[in-house]
Amino acid sequence: MTRSSSAILNILNLTPEELRKKFTELGIQSYRASQVLGWIYEKGVYDFERMTNLSVDLRQKLKEMFVIGIPQEAERESSGEDQSTKLLLKLSDGNFVETVYIPREGRRTVCVSSQVGCKFHCAFCASGQAGFLRHLSMGEIVSQVLLARDVSADKKLTNIVFMGIGEPFDNYRELLRAVRTLNSKEALGIGARKITISTSGIVPKIEALGEEGLQVELSVSLHGATDTVRESIMPVNRAYPVKTLISTCKKYIKKTGRAITFEYILIKGINAGEKDARDLAKLLKGMLCKVNLIPYNPIKEFEHEAPTYPEIVRFQQILQAAEIKTTVRFSKGRDIQAACGQLRSVTCHPEQASDSERVEGSG
Repeated sequence: MTRSSSAILNILNLTPEELRKKFTELGIQSYRASQVLGWIYEKGVYDFERMTNLSVDLRQKLKEMFVIGIPQEAERESSGEDQSTKLLLKLSDGNFVETVYIPREGRRTVCVSSQVGCKFHCAFCASGQAGFLRHLSMGEIVSQVLLARDVSADKKLTNIVFMGIGEPFDNYRELLRAVRTLNSKEALGIGARKITISTSGIVPKIEALGEEGLQVELSVSLHGATDTVRESIMPVNRAYPVKTLISTCKKYIKKTGRAITFEYILIKGINAGEKDARDLAKLLKGMLCKVNLIPYNPIKEFEHEAPTYPEIVRFQQILQAAEIKTTVRFSKGRDIQAACGQLRSVTCHPEQASDSERVEGSG
């Protein structure tokens, strides 16, 4: 009797604890789960047949009941400027997402997507025009990390950033399950402080994260110090205005004792003038935080440009004068459209996708 495909479980959708429980329910010794996890997360083996410390009978049983759901790598593109590698991954339903591996200064970082598309319509991000398709499962999130790890020359990662396609906090449950699994010593064992979650400012989920007891890094996309400026490019500000967002961030800092990073994309003529810098300095002064200034990376759907280098320096100087820790971050992977705000997913084969079918990431 053949088992239906709906009854077959993707092991990557199970936490280590859930996998042990499932093995016990199926009459498989629970320690076998640790062996399987070791093959997947330590050795990068995604085929039961290659798990040679399992008996032939057990391997056959696992093949009948489970899959190791690794997406198909549809395209790979490497940067000629900074060694970043962008992977276009085909999901089981035919949708595509992008993941970026970023080696830099002793760090090996993967930028992970959490959704296919995005519903938050940020003006500088084309996913707002193409809309939202669906959430990614924990397994689809974790598999991106595994494939990026396999790109690394030493098969290791040091950092994970949830800054790819989608709003991570809009997929909160699967996001947190993925974070806890990737942090587990039975999986990749990535330290919580090496995992960064980015949000456009979903206030209830910032509050929820503060109660989780996780020492992850929180990054908030601010991009405007006043409601007028922020709302002009981030519609989410209508639901969670600047005052409410900053108040929640202060409570998060007090609750966790951890600094928040505010991401601020500099867009000429929108939010990059000296008045904007002074408004931002006033808003954040005295907070346990830092600011990443990111010169705008162009996309065709938003015809603007980054400020000049002297304008960027002046903006930074105003913040530093207010004793706000500030760095300027020039995004990696610009030459392969893998920089902040440039990640894309497609809903058909990439060679057949028209421009209107591509979904830009929040990056």
